[in-house]
Amino acid sequence: MNTPRTIAEYLEQLRAALRGADPALVQDALYDAEEHLRAELAEQPGRSEAEMLQKVVGSYGAPEEVAEIYRDQEIKIQRALRPPPPPRRRSLPGRFFGVAADPRTYGALFYMLLALATGIFYFVWVTTGLALSAGLSVLIVGLLFAVLFFATVRVLSLVEGRIVEAMLGVRMPRRPIYPAQGLTLMRRIGRMFTDVHTWTTLCYMWLMLPLGITYFTLAVTLLAVSLALIGAPLAWAFDHGRFDSWFVFRHATIDWGYGPHAMGWGDAAAMCAVGIVLLFATLHLARGIGRLHGQIAKHMLVPRAAA
Repeated sequence: MNTPRTIAEYLEQLRAALRGADPALVQDALYDAEEHLRAELAEQPGRSEAEMLQKVVGSYGAPEEVAEIYRDQEIKIQRALRPPPPPRRRSLPGRFFGVAADPRTYGALFYMLLALATGIFYFVWVTTGLALSAGLSVLIVGLLFAVLFFATVRVLSLVEGRIVEAMLGVRMPRRPIYPAQGLTLMRRIGRMFTDVHTWTTLCYMWLMLPLGITYFTLAVTLLAVSLALIGAPLAWAFDHGRFDSWFVFRHATIDWGYGPHAMGWGDAAAMCAVGIVLLFATLHLARGIGRLHGQIAKHMLVPRAAA
């Protein structure tokens, strides 16, 4: 490959060398390289880009060498994100109850509970920002506000990416997209509006409100019902012990399909068994939702053009 003579050529060769890699990795590598090269160029005002690159390639590395370094680092990152594999379970009960040994299960469950708060915040922020940007667009200050608003949206997308990576184990960018150089304010605004990634990020933040409500409702409802059923024997024992003021189960009837009858110890034990099954089914559901949402975040928050 020819020696690059401009920063743009260097970045294009680096992008080509990373073709097929994770888009999040490509975005991080391109940002780091451009930031380093532009810092070197600013420190050497008397040199042209070609002269600076000839010097920097020897220290920072050629595009192919940098790409290889990032690919090696990505292997370590993926190993860190991937939890230790659980013991192989061949039986159906082993696979069903083994979900409790997967750390990602609890990360996904916590994400479902957190999604309501983040979803409300993202929705309010985006809706208010777009409304103010449109309302102030007739003024010069409106253009500045629009640029600032879109910049905050990109910061929020990075924050959400870090949350998704930490809790759901999906590789997300650690660096933003490097800002375009030499553009006027109007061209920068126009580029923001024509960038598909801008709108997919906004759509993701809007989508987080209904998703957050759904995730939170599912997690809280299923956990509450399953834990209540699991605690049925304990409640039944208290109700039939020395706590005579408790009459929840004393006068309760239950029907398993063969006629209503007064609730007994066997019924409480059966409810406990149902609660245990429901609890582990909830953990499976949480892990599945975590995997699905991780892919949604990956496709909407990471620009495909990075790869």
